[in-house]
Amino acid sequence: MTSTALPPEVPKGALDEATAARVEALIEQEEGAQNRLPGLLGHAAVAVALAMSLFHLWAAWDIVPTTVLRYVHVGFALVLGFALFPMARRFRHRLMPWDVALLAAGIYCIWYLIAGGDDLQDRYVFPEPMDIVVGWMLIALVLEVTRRATGWIMPAVAIAFLLYAFFGDMLAPPWRHQGYDAERLIPHLTITLEGIFGTAVDVSASLIVLFTIYGAILQASGAGKFFVDFSFSLTGGKPSSAGRTVVLSSFLLGGPSGSGVATTVTLGTVAWPMMRQVGYRGDDAGGLLAAGGLGAIISPPVMGAAAFLIAEYLKIGYLDVIVMAIVPTCLYYASLLFMVELDQRRIEAERKADPNAPPPRTMHVDPVGKLLRLYGFHFSTLVAIIVFMVLGYSPTLSVLYAMIVAVVLSWLRRETALTPRRLADALASGAVQSVGIAATCACAGIIVGVITLTGLGLKFSDIAIQAAGGSLVVTAIYTALIVWVVGLAVPVTASYIICAVVAAPALIKLGVPDYAAHMFVFYYAVLSEVSPPTALSPFAASAITGAGPYRTTLQAWKYTLPAFLLPFVFVTDPEGVGLLLSLRDGMTWVDVAWQVLLAAGGLAALASAAQGYGRRIMAGWERWAMALAGLLMVFPALVEYVARDLVPYPHLIGIALAVLLVVLQRPRPA
Repeated sequence: MTSTALPPEVPKGALDEATAARVEALIEQEEGAQNRLPGLLGHAAVAVALAMSLFHLWAAWDIVPTTVLRYVHVGFALVLGFALFPMARRFRHRLMPWDVALLAAGIYCIWYLIAGGDDLQDRYVFPEPMDIVVGWMLIALVLEVTRRATGWIMPAVAIAFLLYAFFGDMLAPPWRHQGYDAERLIPHLTITLEGIFGTAVDVSASLIVLFTIYGAILQASGAGKFFVDFSFSLTGGKPSSAGRTVVLSSFLLGGPSGSGVATTVTLGTVAWPMMRQVGYRGDDAGGLLAAGGLGAIISPPVMGAAAFLIAEYLKIGYLDVIVMAIVPTCLYYASLLFMVELDQRRIEAERKADPNAPPPRTMHVDPVGKLLRLYGFHFSTLVAIIVFMVLGYSPTLSVLYAMIVAVVLSWLRRETALTPRRLADALASGAVQSVGIAATCACAGIIVGVITLTGLGLKFSDIAIQAAGGSLVVTAIYTALIVWVVGLAVPVTASYIICAVVAAPALIKLGVPDYAAHMFVFYYAVLSEVSPPTALSPFAASAITGAGPYRTTLQAWKYTLPAFLLPFVFVTDPEGVGLLLSLRDGMTWVDVAWQVLLAAGGLAALASAAQGYGRRIMAGWERWAMALAGLLMVFPALVEYVARDLVPYPHLIGIALAVLLVVLQRPRPA
């Protein structure tokens, strides 16, 4: 089985051996250190992965009982996880005896659950001794496969929640609960659909795995490479457009990639030489590349795995989630564009001031018309999902039909044609890429099961509201900090699952619409992509540019910070839900347009403050004043909370202050 650590768009020889090794090691932190099994073992692993993909494609077309679908999905994840992810690095590329024993135990547990049928479901309140034994085995297997695929932090958190469930009666109020023994807890987590096989695994089995396979098909057909080439051609390959190229290509590549790290690496190998020529420092370039890669998680139509969970938790269609994400995604990339335009003005000013600076060189690129004529069909495959959902098809059928469109259109060019061998490899690759997500969702199910059984979610929301004194603004800030701290330790999907049942209820209790609360949690969970110790995108970018990883992470924060103040508008401004294209309490589309304009202006002001550059380099007081102008436009509720009634009409004051600062910023004479 071949490792898929480096994205296929990265050409051979684009990275030197040392850099490629560092990048691959960082990607393996997110996707796990995969085995390359030789001979028949490798073929067997590919066959199992292919069988997993074919099973889920069949389940998307035909009706498969819910319990069977979830059980088999986790079963495939256990088998592939123990076969392809070693217990430790020193055992890589070998199938050890304990791996065989563990995957056999996984098969037995899943067989026991399926064979038990309705009888097993009916007796979970009074389980048999063997039910408890198999339950303990399954929990241990899920924890171990999650550790192998994603690291030790997520299983450690799950174990902490298990201890809370067992010994909660020993804690002081308000954290105390009655405490549960194994006969009550283990069946709840392993037999019912409230624990391991809960909502997260349901979404993973019915949607996430299909979109992962779809992304793998797009990659195999060369869609990712086309989107990068198209972006460079559209900007003419000019160094002066280096930042714009990164922003545009990250937006296009995010859909088929679905991974922040993969997008960052793919762009970095191509764009870094051009960015270096134009004058970007290594940490600046790495920060922008990581910020662009992060957009892969929030960009429709193929958003991160957590977006599918939003639809399930809220009982709405995935198309509704895509619609809600349109404006925030556009504003995120608009914020990046503001930053790179200011970057370019600053760099150009520095170049003019240095008479010895070498002139930038233009890259050779194919004409846009030629690329569109040869490979423009890739746009059709990316739009196909939206078209099918608008026509009324379910997300599962929409992505299934989109895969068929992608496979058929790939034959328009010989070099992109998905032959049976390439298609089989793509299907197997998609299944392998979904193993880590499936394991994370199963492990998160343990945490969610404990939270629901003990009532921790309701207790936590009450505690958060009391600590905030009942203030919505302070509760939102606390919630953002909680989600951010959780995201420091676990991936985006796990962070969202945990905080959706722990932190979001506090906002909902204070009158925030449930969809706005969940989108708020989702966007702050995404921050884990650029937050150490899980800041894999900036670390991968720093490995390519040669800059320090933590300086690169700080620069990534700088590029993303303006846009990540935006979610506060969803929850603190009654009309802020207009950014989610939702009309509330008599709002009109004019109100929505006004909210979008305010947000765009506020993000531009915040971007200028973060860069310290407007029409010229800003003085310190000008940066603070511009930041205040941006906050007045984007987050007026915070200003109203701090200053009470001292600042009337904060939106208008923010606009006036920003305009005044721009007028005053005449370039200083040399």
